[in-house]
Amino acid sequence: MKCDIEIFLNDIWQKAASFELKSPGETRKGYKGAGFFEYDLDYALAHLNSGAVDAVSCLYPVSFEIQRLSCWPSFLLDILPAGANRRHFLNELGMPNNPQADWPLLMKGGGNPPGNIRIAQAAPAPLNRTAHEGFHYDEVIGRAENFIEYAKKKNAPVAGSSDVQGDAPKFLLTQDRHGRFHADGALADHLAHKHWLVKFPRGKNQSDRDILRNEVAYFFVARSAGLRVGQEILFDSDALFVPRFDRKSTGKGVIRFGLESLSSISDISGFGVSVPMERLCAAIARFSSNPGVDIREFVFRDILNVALGNTDNHARNTAMIKYTDGSVRLAPLYDFAPMFLDDQGIPRACRWTGAEKMGMPEWGKVAELLKNFNTEPKRVREEFASFAETVRRLPEIMAKCKADQWLIHRLAQRINEVRISLEQAKPVIRM
Repeated sequence: MKCDIEIFLNDIWQKAASFELKSPGETRKGYKGAGFFEYDLDYALAHLNSGAVDAVSCLYPVSFEIQRLSCWPSFLLDILPAGANRRHFLNELGMPNNPQADWPLLMKGGGNPPGNIRIAQAAPAPLNRTAHEGFHYDEVIGRAENFIEYAKKKNAPVAGSSDVQGDAPKFLLTQDRHGRFHADGALADHLAHKHWLVKFPRGKNQSDRDILRNEVAYFFVARSAGLRVGQEILFDSDALFVPRFDRKSTGKGVIRFGLESLSSISDISGFGVSVPMERLCAAIARFSSNPGVDIREFVFRDILNVALGNTDNHARNTAMIKYTDGSVRLAPLYDFAPMFLDDQGIPRACRWTGAEKMGMPEWGKVAELLKNFNTEPKRVREEFASFAETVRRLPEIMAKCKADQWLIHRLAQRINEVRISLEQAKPVIRM
């Protein structure tokens, strides 16, 4: 039982590595199954000591070593179908949802995930010479979460459109130069103009629509607060169009940037794991090309997570991106929304150890935790106190960014509590 891992480098897909289960019986354990990871010999010879960009994972630099692992390497869980994507492929495979389905799901649904690696056995079939004409924007939003089924009925290739994680229905679509939409991977790279992640409400409840609609406002709030975001997102008729930051069309082809979740670079082979925030900071410090800036960005994102009720802050909702110049940086913000509104009740996933009570961090204590990552607590405290003014203005900023007024009122007390905690973090000047 073996999967081959390909990487997109120098404008082509090439075999880079493989993971082989220790025995066929390991499939019963799902991603907890033991196995062996190794780089392809020819790839290792060509890319030895080349850095993280040429590696399939930050945790596994290119080498000739065979890694004996007690479970799947953590980066494979970034590729393994999850959430709505998992349900989609389970339905196609006709399998029950249990750990034994993990390996077939990887081999079926790991062919076109975000980033620049894929499972060779799951890769989409070669494109036909005659491309489908694609679909108009109105067809995408009109069919909503049923768009892919609609595309199938129109004989359009759709393999690769659903290879993305998350509980909400999401599709990966590519727009051509004429504005028509195609399933990702169904359009030749030289014909691609823009790449989108199109997202629909998690369910049929009003709260699901409220969350998705306000995700647009949250994007602009984050940008106004000075956080790192991607290109502008668009909401129309319960459809959220998010420009992808792991793809760049050049007119001659497509650049695919490596993307790896904080869960993966923290060596966590599991889902739904509550990871201490300082462990995630340690992973950023270890692999970022500019750790000071990226840790600050990560922490200030969390301030807004707390203030604006984005409780779904799990370690797969933040990633590192690998650029072609060899740098590794915190990826732009994504999945930033008022998830506290979800009817299922989503608790805050990642917390600051010893510096947080009932989901409310004490930012002065957080500043002290950050001294383990070459930061000066006094300077961090000063930055927190300064940022309190931005937090104080959040209701005003939210209104300008067209967040729902009822949501602003509902968050007012929480925003004020965060402001007070940030102001209290200000260092004491001793005479």
